[in-house]
Amino acid sequence: MKIAVFLPNWIGDAVMATPALRAIRHEFSAAEIVSIQRPYVADVLEGLTLVDRSISWKSGESLTSQLQFLRQLRSEHFDLAVLFPNSFRSASLAFLAGIPRRVGINRDYRRWLLTDSLPAGDRRTPHPAIDEYLKIAAHVLGQDHSNSPAAKLSRSMELAVTEQDRHRWNSFWSKQSAEFKSRPLICLNPGGAFGAAKHWPTAHFAALAQQIATELRRSVLVVCGPAEKEEAIQIVEQAAHPFVTSLAGEQLHLGLTKAAIQQAELLVTTDSGPRHFAAPFQVPAVTLFGPTHQMWSETFYDHSLPVQLDLDCGPCQQRVCPLGHHRCMKELGAEQVFQAVMSLLDQQQRTAA
Repeated sequence: MKIAVFLPNWIGDAVMATPALRAIRHEFSAAEIVSIQRPYVADVLEGLTLVDRSISWKSGESLTSQLQFLRQLRSEHFDLAVLFPNSFRSASLAFLAGIPRRVGINRDYRRWLLTDSLPAGDRRTPHPAIDEYLKIAAHVLGQDHSNSPAAKLSRSMELAVTEQDRHRWNSFWSKQSAEFKSRPLICLNPGGAFGAAKHWPTAHFAALAQQIATELRRSVLVVCGPAEKEEAIQIVEQAAHPFVTSLAGEQLHLGLTKAAIQQAELLVTTDSGPRHFAAPFQVPAVTLFGPTHQMWSETFYDHSLPVQLDLDCGPCQQRVCPLGHHRCMKELGAEQVFQAVMSLLDQQQRTAA
């Protein structure tokens, strides 16, 4: 048997899909499982054994390139397509590739493209993406998915750090001072590919970093991708503390971010992709929520502490603040987040004792 698994387009969602992937891998241990995804998503699963190989595709390519990609999919002769994205495009690709069985959620007018069309949840009612992926997996496994699929399938997420990732991390770590390396490490993640509304102000991150380094005597590392590189540099400059640094000077790679977070005592993060790196590595995380409802990305991780202001205008689920004031993030002060950091650290110390 040959299975094509179309992965979500967001980094965090790809991590949240790993429990469903694991269930499929376990049930079809003899099958060849091939993931279909955007190139940057492939790096998320690097080092895991949930799929046998991957095929990446890019959006916005020429018609010729798209036809070549479709021909490649057809030549694979897949028996089953598992569609985690709710997009019309993923369903149409599986249909045009001639995959005889196509399982996915009935959304975006694509029911006629699916052989197994699962009922969609009410978009007006926030519900965890991780459970939606598990619902798809439960159907593929022949299980009843009318109730919560998590009752039968584990929500535990998976990630791996490869040898190359460790080499990237060791290269960065070797450049740090002995005193920096002697302190516990706290990572800050200012990312937010969803849109500007998820961003916490740079000045707030800088104030928090300085307070953590000074009062908690921790080393602080700002992780970043190419899109956050300049912000990471500004956070370090504004914090102006010898024990606050960033990955901005390194050759940036998702694997380096994974390796950094794996080494951390705690992660402070916006509601963005790398936030989901904490749970698989059992790293406590303080997550800053602004425009997004917490339930959409709920992962039921015990060592996580969400921080969100209670405002009349939110959570609005908009990429850019529709009212222009962005109060949900601007009014979330560094001191409030610092208190959350101390609370979670204290909780971890009590648990360890």
